[in-house]
Amino acid sequence: MTVITPIAAAADPRRYFEQVAPERSVDAVAPPVCLYLEVTNRCNLLCETCPRTFEELEPPADMSWELFTKIVDQVPGLKRAVLHGVGEPMLVRELPQMVRYLKDRGVYVLFNTNGTLMNPRKFPELVSTGLDELRVSLDAADAKTYEQVRGKDFFDRIVRDVRLFTDYQRSAGATTPRVSLWLTGLKETVQQLPEFVRLAAEMGVREVHLQRLVFDETGFGMARADNSLFEQTVAEEQAIIAAAEAVGAELGVTIDASGATEPGLSLKRADDSQPWSLCRRPWSLMYFTAHGRSLPCCIAPFSARGYESYTLGNASQQTLREIWNGDAYKSFRENLLGDEPPKPCQGCGLRWSL
Repeated sequence: MTVITPIAAAADPRRYFEQVAPERSVDAVAPPVCLYLEVTNRCNLLCETCPRTFEELEPPADMSWELFTKIVDQVPGLKRAVLHGVGEPMLVRELPQMVRYLKDRGVYVLFNTNGTLMNPRKFPELVSTGLDELRVSLDAADAKTYEQVRGKDFFDRIVRDVRLFTDYQRSAGATTPRVSLWLTGLKETVQQLPEFVRLAAEMGVREVHLQRLVFDETGFGMARADNSLFEQTVAEEQAIIAAAEAVGAELGVTIDASGATEPGLSLKRADDSQPWSLCRRPWSLMYFTAHGRSLPCCIAPFSARGYESYTLGNASQQTLREIWNGDAYKSFRENLLGDEPPKPCQGCGLRWSL
């Protein structure tokens, strides 16, 4: 018996796992349709909004080819694969091989990059893998703000190389990967959104995504309640979003928000007193770290410190079937269905998450 039914999945495969309607019960009655595979936890930046800047979550590592194929091969009905976690995927030598392995199985594949390794020598291979979507997290519209948020001065290089990549795609007649530019909605950066949209157009990028910041009560660097757009947007911020949308309409750049249908929704809490009740992730996807540790989702490392309290299994020691309906996963789902959700879920809601 299966109750995971795709809803208009062909219309927007980028959000396949958000368009499924699994039955929310302690046991998952169907296998996952989406995998988040942290192909590395290494990174060449020190972002002020990232947990790995402030603590070692696991020893530095790339996911081995053996572990990668072991996980993928256990999900024959896989529809969507996301090849990022807390590291920079383009540091991984086997990344093109991993993308091809998934594309040979008809899987929609994407990853998020910081753009620092977009070397023109890599362009032909990146396109030839069949990668569906390339998300570039730039997080600022100028070099000074970028260095403040990202910790290093790579802004001009990223802008140049992404522009070269979109130029290469056009000259090669390549329609994939679909390139998008991402900005985290900090109070320090959301005011740059109109200029960020203009910058995207100059770079040849036609999609901008406004991403809200997820944080825990102690915060990671800049990731604190007093600088994130957490509780609600104010009139000034709504005006900035409207201005950015007007710029986008003029320049042919669409503006969207992760987990939402329009940018404003990603900047405020869901009205529901239990925003976590909207989540379907523990019934539709699995997330694995570079070492094979199973976590609830990609948001968990950003919303709660330490992996130990919310580890749901380990793919290097267990089968995915054993993890998916094991005691830890069932306990997690049971708590998520109640009034006191697991810690990573307490400050989260599907409509405004990563």
